[in-house]
Amino acid sequence: MSDNQKNQTEKPESANEQAERPEARPEVDTTEADPQTGAQDTGEGPEDQADPRDAEIADLKDRLLRTVAEMENLRKRTERERREATQYAITAFARDLLDVADNLRRALESIPADPASAASDLKPFIEGVEMTERTLLKVFEKHGIERFSPEGEKFDHNFHEAMFEAPTTEHQSGTIIQVVQPGYTIKDRLLRPARVGVARNTQPEADAPHVDKTV
Repeated sequence: MSDNQKNQTEKPESANEQAERPEARPEVDTTEADPQTGAQDTGEGPEDQADPRDAEIADLKDRLLRTVAEMENLRKRTERERREATQYAITAFARDLLDVADNLRRALESIPADPASAASDLKPFIEGVEMTERTLLKVFEKHGIERFSPEGEKFDHNFHEAMFEAPTTEHQSGTIIQVVQPGYTIKDRLLRPARVGVARNTQPEADAPHVDKTV
């Protein structure tokens, strides 16, 4: 039988048979599309997709926290400066008035110790000076200004100014034995140091009382 005869005897394939052949089946895209955006689902979960907005939100939050902290520090510093300005606003004025207080004290110290020896016409004057000094000290106290006289205390360079050093065997070295001029404080600050004389013990070391210097 010839090839032409064979081709004539073979039945042609039906449409169903052609569709069942693997090579004849069209490829179908099985990925699902997002119904809202129309984008296809690649199979990656939400956790695998980094949203750039998250980093931006974190950066803005960090900036906000830093700004809040800076504003709080500024508020505290401003409040402290305002409070100190109120408390110490009269410092310069008070320092100028100290000379007035010193002169009143000198006037009173120049009066004889025995009032009877003073002339009778000076008594009203003396009483007036005393009253003036008391009034001035009350005004000082009202504004937080206090006078201190550290005689007998240990010398402290933060509050005292040494005017001289005197040799002695009755006091330990560094003890204040005389107050030349009293000191003043305003609130918790030094307004003027006390001017003092300091003892320098001249007692031989063998006769001096033993001081335990061990720490």
